[in-house]
Amino acid sequence: MLSAYETMTVAQQNQFKDTANKLLATTFLCRDKKDNKESYYFLMSFKDLFDEFFKILGYEINLDTASGCVMLEGASASNTLKLRRDESIILLILRVLYHEKAKDTSLNDNIVCSVADIHDKYDYLQIKRKLNKTDLVSAVRLLRRYNLIEVTGDVTSSACRIVILPTILMAIKSEDVNEVYQTISKISQEDGDKE
Repeated sequence: MLSAYETMTVAQQNQFKDTANKLLATTFLCRDKKDNKESYYFLMSFKDLFDEFFKILGYEINLDTASGCVMLEGASASNTLKLRRDESIILLILRVLYHEKAKDTSLNDNIVCSVADIHDKYDYLQIKRKLNKTDLVSAVRLLRRYNLIEVTGDVTSSACRIVILPTILMAIKSEDVNEVYQTISKISQEDGDKE
């Protein structure tokens, strides 16, 4: 691995560091996201070197070239992000919206929803506790940081557009949307039991 790294130019070595750090910080890369594109293609060019590097750290690179997504998977539970209840529900709702809107979208188009769509789906699920703006803004910021969504506009506005990136398919691997609904029901029911 070191010999392959040393054959790189200084610019390539810097790009390797930047890409590795970006993956460690965000877990996901999406080819269609502007600030990920260069890192995605660089990783594709030096995939074997990245595989060796991350294997030493106990990670594995999961690459889906069809959707243009990369996910860094680790075996250690200590590196797993624990989401709050509303963050989990919003992530699951976005996964459902991705599935629903993908049916009406061509392969080259982005999957877009609005904040109003999230509120509508949240209300449809009849969760006892209502979704407030603070929790929504916090969840959206978190999901954007992990390259699962892109936001255009003010999140506090119901017209705000959210691009749901295909990395969400790697974050929630369930092919059956009914499973996603069951997971949402379970989370909201557990919360109801606590109240």
